[in-house]
Amino acid sequence: MIITGGSLRESKHALSLAAQHGLFATVGCHPTRSKEFDQHPGGPEAYLHELDTLISAHLHGKGRVVAIGECGLDYDRTHFAPADVQRQHFRSQLFLAKKYKLPLFLHCRAAHKDFVSILRDEGFGEDGERKGVVHSFTGSVEEVIELMDMGFHISVNGCSLKTEQNLLAAKAIRPEKLLLETDAPWCSMTSTHASNALLGTLPASLKAKYFPPSTNSTAFVMGKPVKGRNEPSAIGGVAWVIHRLNEGVPFEKVAEKAYKNTVQLFRLVELVEG
Repeated sequence: MIITGGSLRESKHALSLAAQHGLFATVGCHPTRSKEFDQHPGGPEAYLHELDTLISAHLHGKGRVVAIGECGLDYDRTHFAPADVQRQHFRSQLFLAKKYKLPLFLHCRAAHKDFVSILRDEGFGEDGERKGVVHSFTGSVEEVIELMDMGFHISVNGCSLKTEQNLLAAKAIRPEKLLLETDAPWCSMTSTHASNALLGTLPASLKAKYFPPSTNSTAFVMGKPVKGRNEPSAIGGVAWVIHRLNEGVPFEKVAEKAYKNTVQLFRLVELVEG
């Protein structure tokens, strides 16, 4: 499992959890929190330096940094951080990815043109060693094709499967570029989503495994999901929808290919050796 860092503070917490549980983490600043660079007491350079130091101290072993991010652009929520601020500090984090030769864990909402322009300008999409994944993808078929042609992987979750257009884009993802995720505790699959009809064909045995009965949200019980919250186990439901979108491709093959893509992209060698 990979725990996502969305700010300097969150990245520290993600690394702590990863070390405690033998997981992995990303380090970076989400575009909606880009103002944190400028609000840092030492200024944006100091914020970037702290991210840099955090990465350099956690490059090896379990609990390590496996990607830079979550970073990118989000023009749907510029009330949190203006677009120009987002662009500036997106570029800053691309510097870290190049320095440490780590893949990118990317976020893009309503900003595709500027997003790919910055990536290309910084040398991504040209050098085969510079890779990454656009996570929680919600763009168009044309956008997913352009990103794949640039060399990026595409990751889908419940939010990626809300509309019929989303389903068309998800279906267009080439097997060698597909990653699966939940983005838990967010991005649940709900009855209002276009994917619901496909998810409804999930066999009872798999439903019990991926969506077990939940507890009351105020009473956490180890091993059981919390009501109203997305959980990592729901990744099986995402895989099932992708399977149903690609009739003829067995469910197990979808899951296996996405898993292998993930291990390869993030260099999770111990999962191969184990």
